[in-house]
Amino acid sequence: MESYKILLIEDELKIARFIELELKYEGYQVEQAHDGRSGLEKALQPDIDLVLLDVMLPGLNGMEVCRRIRQSSEVPIIMLTAKDEITDKVMGLDLGADDYITKPFAIEELLARIRVALKRKRAVPASTKALHCNRLLLDLDKHLVTFNQEPIELTKREFDLLQYLIENQNIVLTREKILETVWGYDYLGDTNVVDVYIRYLRSKIDEKYNKKLIHTIRGVGYLLKDEPQK
Repeated sequence: MESYKILLIEDELKIARFIELELKYEGYQVEQAHDGRSGLEKALQPDIDLVLLDVMLPGLNGMEVCRRIRQSSEVPIIMLTAKDEITDKVMGLDLGADDYITKPFAIEELLARIRVALKRKRAVPASTKALHCNRLLLDLDKHLVTFNQEPIELTKREFDLLQYLIENQNIVLTREKILETVWGYDYLGDTNVVDVYIRYLRSKIDEKYNKKLIHTIRGVGYLLKDEPQK
């Protein structure tokens, strides 16, 4: 059985010790950091397979640590927080976190989310293609999006969502299916996080270039399609 190495960045020592014991019992290797700066340094080590990242940390807070990790690494990140605000969840996911769990949580739920994140990591193939719809181009190798050859800046989550929409263009996708596929788990909260990210994409693509590509199917979900010029 493959042994994964998990980095736990948590400043509450009792919580960190409890999680460490549970993870080791499940067969994971565990490394700890108790502040943002040392956690960031360890997270960029090539042998780390997943990061459990607390939001409230001394030195650098978890949101900033997440942002800096994503500048150079695609290691899976699960945020741990005592906050249950949708805006905090959106911020963490927007910065590139793969998942978000609110304290207090059942250890079984955390372990399940870890398994899903690691499964997604294993399933990601080396991409050798580009996707397109109209003049919108997604280069998977370069992680680059352009419209009519003009670069579009997207966050990791926006890129993943757009990729899923383009891969399934002309197919109606429910909010639940989008959450399950793009976020990688059955989201335990409001599905309006999908609506938030759809608005982000529309503002950066549809509205900016006056080209309607992302369509709302009322009561169901969303559809990406290229409508011919009238």
